[in-house]
Amino acid sequence: MSEALLRASHFLPIATTVISALFAWVILSRYRQKPDAKHLMWWGIGVVTYGVGTLLESLITLFGWSEFLFKSWYIAGALLGGAPLAIGTIFLLFGIRAGRTAVVILVTTVLITSVFVVLSPIDRSLVDAQVPNGKVLEWQSIRRVSPFINGFAALFLIGGAFYSAFQYLRRPELKMRFYGNLYIAIGAILPGIGGFMSRQGHTEALYLGELIGLILIWFGYRSCQKAPLGAASRNPESVSTRERLSK
Repeated sequence: MSEALLRASHFLPIATTVISALFAWVILSRYRQKPDAKHLMWWGIGVVTYGVGTLLESLITLFGWSEFLFKSWYIAGALLGGAPLAIGTIFLLFGIRAGRTAVVILVTTVLITSVFVVLSPIDRSLVDAQVPNGKVLEWQSIRRVSPFINGFAALFLIGGAFYSAFQYLRRPELKMRFYGNLYIAIGAILPGIGGFMSRQGHTEALYLGELIGLILIWFGYRSCQKAPLGAASRNPESVSTRERLSK
């Protein structure tokens, strides 16, 4: 990749932030209409934290690196990441009790780890003025937590989307939900691939994965909403959990 394209890619988080704000508004507006649908609330929170992470990336690109911006980015992006979205899926597929348990585990883990992030000294010799990277934390053991949280998010967000897609595979009348869940799963995978490549020094891959991934998740969400509710209700077994994907 040429130097000009490489530098241009560092502005991708700005577009991702704008899309996140619009997507979060759509989801939370629907939640206000259906306040009992806790999965919508957590999906909305997840898109907001996703956008906060990319907003901080944007600020670092535009105004340069600072310890405050970096540590805020690490908490919002590396620690929270897609976890709130995964919690929304847990509420949807497994119910209120499982969802509340997941919330307690996530909040406790993030709060404790965030304290260590704030207190960790910074190795300024490793700082890139426009690209945030966790390698600058002198307490590198902190970075062992984010794979645990991201693995949790992948298990439920990606796994839940593939599971739901499989449920609709043999039901032609609900093919939009089948494709919608596939889009969501693929969209959730892309930031993880970008994060892995970022650890290898290709931060632009993370920015691209975040942008395309969010677009696919939104497209998948819209596709699930377009499915006819009446068709799902003809199968009583599908009403309890999978029906709520359209909410």
